[in-house]
Amino acid sequence: MIVVTGASGKLGGHAINGLLEKMPAEQIIAAVRNTEKGSSLANLGVQLREADYTKPETLAKAFAGAEKVLLISASEIGQRFAQHQHVIDAAVAANVKLLVYTSILRADTSALSLAMEHLATEKAIQASGLPFVILRNGWYLENHTESLAPALQYGAILGAAKEGKFASAARADYAAAAAVVLTSQGHENKVYELAGDESFTLSELAAEVSEVTKTAVVYQDLPQEEYEKALLKFGLPTPIAAMLADSDVGAAKGDLDSQSGDLRFLIGRPTTSIIEAIRSAA
Repeated sequence: MIVVTGASGKLGGHAINGLLEKMPAEQIIAAVRNTEKGSSLANLGVQLREADYTKPETLAKAFAGAEKVLLISASEIGQRFAQHQHVIDAAVAANVKLLVYTSILRADTSALSLAMEHLATEKAIQASGLPFVILRNGWYLENHTESLAPALQYGAILGAAKEGKFASAARADYAAAAAVVLTSQGHENKVYELAGDESFTLSELAAEVSEVTKTAVVYQDLPQEEYEKALLKFGLPTPIAAMLADSDVGAAKGDLDSQSGDLRFLIGRPTTSIIEAIRSAA
């Protein structure tokens, strides 16, 4: 039995689909915070169980009989590590044979504010004594393409990354890698740096958007504080706006670029290109 936590989220949904391509549905447990919102997963034939990172008693029940667990990182910035520790403790109690965690690119050296809780989680997993796999996911292509509507409307992509490069890949690519390490041998106690095959700047992103959509779009670089204010005006919550602005600054320093071929190696194909992602979003 394989448990996928956060299964009703975007990455979790892709992970479930990836596992369904490799194993029977009845051997997959979709662990979600709200089972009423997970009905679409149940329709796939997988087991649906409640698993709230803030309620350890639900985790114990969700992991019953599990051999492997995919811990998809929590979304509540500042509360992630405590929530992840609950999952680790439950996995230890359930005596799972493999704990797979979705971390962030080069968590041990990254200056991104996001990296702190990820690195703390990695250390806790390694100290737990459980066999593990750390999947250090780079930036999602969807982080660039899900907000194309205002970019097309105003003719500009905003950011604070200067000419820093992003080695981004699609959520489905990262999820496919997770499915591989959960269903094949030889990955125990390994750390994979996962990133897209092709790196690009936000200026290059704007040029590709212009080409695909036949709409003039430019990249407008802003100071970190101004970019954060702009994101707040667009309605983003303060922690998310601060995180995105900080991540762009990190990208300017190279924290979201990578030449690693780990992702391509694991999934056995090229990663999704920015052109493909733009076409899909457009």
